[in-house]
Amino acid sequence: MLRGQWRDQTLGSGTDAWKYWAELRAGKITQEDWCEIEDGIARSHGHCMTMGTASTMTAITETLGLTLPGASSIPASDARHWRMAAETGRQAVENAWTDLNPARFLTAASFDNAIVADMAIGGSTNAIVHLVAMAGRAGIKLPLERFDEISRRTPRLADLRPAGRFLMEDFYFAGGLPALLAQLLEPRRDALPRVPDQAGAAAEDGSAQERVPPLLDGDAMTVNGRTLRENIEDAKIWNPEVIRTRDNPISPEGGTAVLRGNLCPNGAVIKHSAMEPRFLKHTGPAVVFANYPDLAQRLDDPALNITADSVMVLQSAGPIGAPGMPEWGMLPLPKRLLEAGVRDVLRITDARMSGTSYGACILHVAPESAIGGPLALVRDGDLITLDVEARTLTLGVSDEELATRRAAWKPAPPHYERGYGVLYLNEVTQADEGCDFRFLHANGKPTPEPAIH
Repeated sequence: MLRGQWRDQTLGSGTDAWKYWAELRAGKITQEDWCEIEDGIARSHGHCMTMGTASTMTAITETLGLTLPGASSIPASDARHWRMAAETGRQAVENAWTDLNPARFLTAASFDNAIVADMAIGGSTNAIVHLVAMAGRAGIKLPLERFDEISRRTPRLADLRPAGRFLMEDFYFAGGLPALLAQLLEPRRDALPRVPDQAGAAAEDGSAQERVPPLLDGDAMTVNGRTLRENIEDAKIWNPEVIRTRDNPISPEGGTAVLRGNLCPNGAVIKHSAMEPRFLKHTGPAVVFANYPDLAQRLDDPALNITADSVMVLQSAGPIGAPGMPEWGMLPLPKRLLEAGVRDVLRITDARMSGTSYGACILHVAPESAIGGPLALVRDGDLITLDVEARTLTLGVSDEELATRRAAWKPAPPHYERGYGVLYLNEVTQADEGCDFRFLHANGKPTPEPAIH
């Protein structure tokens, strides 16, 4: 969509809706203000103009080589869309003759490239489950560790909401995804201490530098029959505030981290680039909600024992527990905390959240609580510790106590007893496996060509 606007404020859909909804609940703006914000936040057709899930996945799709170069961030109302559509149609006809289909160019390197792009743009946490599922369909194993390994070495270059300042229209006119990818494909020079020459003088010509290798595989093939390197070789940055150079990143690592610990033995994710820094290392007592109806009923109860240092825990929100792993992860804050000026609290759940959301939200906890994951065993007052740098999420309860709780735990009755619902419950995978159907994954084995008789 086009940029949103309210009075003198630029609005980003989703992100600023959450922001001003909190201000409305806190009594900082009026209902009339809120109606004006709603009127101004979606000024055209198109999807969210923040770096939400839609913009993240279009960027990833282009990086994988599944669209023509430059297609992913064109504003919806821009005439370039129609021209791109025509070019895409011509390419599709060409590919029908040459049989250049995704199975011929989607490789492990392609998916690594997509993860690099995701981390550099500060993309949605939803990208992780989507990429794992897509790779599974392509017969490629993509463990969560790969995301964190790539995040550790990929600088964040796009200054986009909800983790930054600008919107997708700004990103497009700053050079768009091709300009950002070109930075990741460029080697970087890091200055080293000057080395004395034979006469004892320090070298002055800059030769004593280390070349840091590219972060992308430029030889990856794409849908137009050209390599990624060929597609972006002429791309340039036109606004270095919106898209940073690799030598001047917003942060030295990517926007998302993968956590491990006794509360998430199979992993959890956090978008630490879009939360208050005070939560990067935090310990607090749990405030547990059994499910979303329980949260809605008790959130503003004056008797709820919660402070700004508490850790809100939502159970039964994963692929099986909800069911469907809805976008409940950005748990609303109690009204009395909002009125006191609190705008972020550490929150943990097995749900997802919108890519336009922000805050200290730990998501995709696996295994989920509905199948007996450790999240199901958390009780009010348990101390929970997050350490983003160490990539750990720890429940401060002894193994013996957890074993006692596990023995007493009973699963809720299944949501479905027949039909598609039962097929879903039996076949859906956990978040770390992409929340996809098992029977649709290739499990690393190529599908043989059908015999022609």
